[in-house]
Amino acid sequence: MTFLHGPLTTIALCWRIERRDGVAIGLTDHDRDLLIDGLVHRAAPGMTPSAIKRGDGLDADTMDIAGALTSAAIGERDLLAGRWDGARVALFAVDWTGAEPDRVALGEGVIGAVETDRGAFTAELRGSAAALERPVVEATSPECRAELGDRRCRVAMAGRRRVVRVVACVERVLTLDTAEPSANAYGAGLLRWIGGANSGLESAVSRSDGATVTLRADAALPVAAGDLVELIEGCDKSLATCAARFGNAVNFRGEPYLPGIDLLTRYPGA
Repeated sequence: MTFLHGPLTTIALCWRIERRDGVAIGLTDHDRDLLIDGLVHRAAPGMTPSAIKRGDGLDADTMDIAGALTSAAIGERDLLAGRWDGARVALFAVDWTGAEPDRVALGEGVIGAVETDRGAFTAELRGSAAALERPVVEATSPECRAELGDRRCRVAMAGRRRVVRVVACVERVLTLDTAEPSANAYGAGLLRWIGGANSGLESAVSRSDGATVTLRADAALPVAAGDLVELIEGCDKSLATCAARFGNAVNFRGEPYLPGIDLLTRYPGA
């Protein structure tokens, strides 16, 4: 890689960013676009990485990437809506003349915290070692630790997902064109936006009642009548619901009868 040691600098920094929904973009700090591995890396001179620190210890490798919100591919509205949360980023250096096809990997990871300020943004890039910060074993809990329909829960989700349209939206309450199959079926469930300004995003459902659902938080972007959404049934993670509604007590992943710390604070006669 002579371009790293030549008398003239021909180094260009590049970023390849892949969102969780499959959208991929390329950016470079060079003054013209570069075609690398079939992906056009658009010139974005405002993109600058912080100092890259790599070590052989177990501490998580992190770095920050700062830039101006000038690219049509990265807008403030999408950043705040969470479209780029968890996106995979690869940072590398190349020879912008194309004389050497090799590239030098500088770091990779997923986007963590994102901040915006006066037309600019800063994104934290968390390396693969950050996974070591997660708990090694699960803590006991009276509620189920599985997610409805996953390989530990094993409840079949066929028939528990429905595509409906939004009739009206008042703050966090959505009125839909189809009523729920049972009382509070979508409570603690998930709503995926298929159409409209929020397409590709997800919202947690607090509760449902008839043809209405209440979201835990406001939708990231405006909601319009006619927007298409997918509703996924939820579970309150209690043993009673697991047994009565789903007939799945055998796969319950909690300890509802295990005495808690409150047992130590009780006094005679309480």
